[in-house]
Amino acid sequence: MAKPKPPPRASARNHAEFLDELLRLKLIGRAQRDALRRGLGGVAAADPRHAKPSTAFINPSSDLARLALDSGQVKKTGANAFHIGSGPETVHWGYLSSAVEPVLRVEPGATVTIDTVSHEGLLEDQGDPVAFFQRFGIPKKEVLADAAAIYAKVQHSGAGPHVVSAPIFIEGAEPGDVLAVHVLKAVPRVPYGVNSTRSGKGTLPDEFTLNRSIVIPFDMQRSVAKFSPEIEIPLRPFFGIMATGPAHHLGRVNSAPPGPYGGNIDLNELTAGSTLYLPIHVPGALFMTGDGHAAQGDGEVNLTAIETSLTGTFRFELQKQKFRLWPRAETKTHWIAMALHADLNQAMQIATRETIAFLVEEKGLASEDAYALASVAVDFEVTQNVDGVKGIHAMIPKAIFKN
Repeated sequence: MAKPKPPPRASARNHAEFLDELLRLKLIGRAQRDALRRGLGGVAAADPRHAKPSTAFINPSSDLARLALDSGQVKKTGANAFHIGSGPETVHWGYLSSAVEPVLRVEPGATVTIDTVSHEGLLEDQGDPVAFFQRFGIPKKEVLADAAAIYAKVQHSGAGPHVVSAPIFIEGAEPGDVLAVHVLKAVPRVPYGVNSTRSGKGTLPDEFTLNRSIVIPFDMQRSVAKFSPEIEIPLRPFFGIMATGPAHHLGRVNSAPPGPYGGNIDLNELTAGSTLYLPIHVPGALFMTGDGHAAQGDGEVNLTAIETSLTGTFRFELQKQKFRLWPRAETKTHWIAMALHADLNQAMQIATRETIAFLVEEKGLASEDAYALASVAVDFEVTQNVDGVKGIHAMIPKAIFKN
């Protein structure tokens, strides 16, 4: 009778690979991984003469930041300017949370460029993104490699659909402050986008009951989306999600409904040149973004815009001790007061109060005059009607004020 083969002996290499996998899955931290490695290699493994040179311009403060730095996903591009690439090390999927480690720490005034990946083409009923887009005639070479990597390696562990960038920590930001997010650029990374209707969702959930996705090609030179041979839509790229970290007691928040921290606002006015003012609820602000849109109508009635992967460039500034209950925004032509509520009527009332508050605080009007001006000169529009928490935004024209 043949003797059974002994089990294979563990080797330092196998164990090191195992530790790397535990780190990738965030089951251990980098310091724990390194300590366990030193247990394998003895004193020599911990000898600083053999350590990888540290990066001179970024001081990563978390395991996630070190992982992103080591992978090349976080880079310094200039004085107080950085680039965050998109990949498994720099995103989370389906939620917003202030418990996620920041991937980068910056000073106020920093400019950060962030690559994002759309969730469309990666969701459970769509399957592998390469196969999904090939069904619509998109060649493999035009499917983002980071989208495929995120699909393969990142767990969809939240209730929402969105792929969200890892947080950015802004030094000096404290609860009670406001983060001014200046949107400098928003550029599509691919020449196509997706619109989806989903069963049980949207404005008419009982009338459109099948999941349906269409891929809409872009003419990048002419800056239009080709909805059909007879219909072209001007591209107006913006990020559906821009958020500060939710208050800690909220825990892990579904990425779909927006809230006082911003999130999935879906305000199509937030194109390049706009500024979004977000209340800060946690130290460091923890800015996150995602849900790129190439174009969207007010209301977003069938559930989605033309969803696409965008690269955005943002400049961050702090307004100290200027806390607000709700986000506000600004464009070249308007100030925008925003309101969110599950009941659209309640959202309208909140938006009216926010408009009055702006006119009283910033323009010195009496509340009665502000209420009257809101009625005769301010447009109240439905931001979106499909994310559980609905939005109303008030467009306050700058041109009506002489000063």
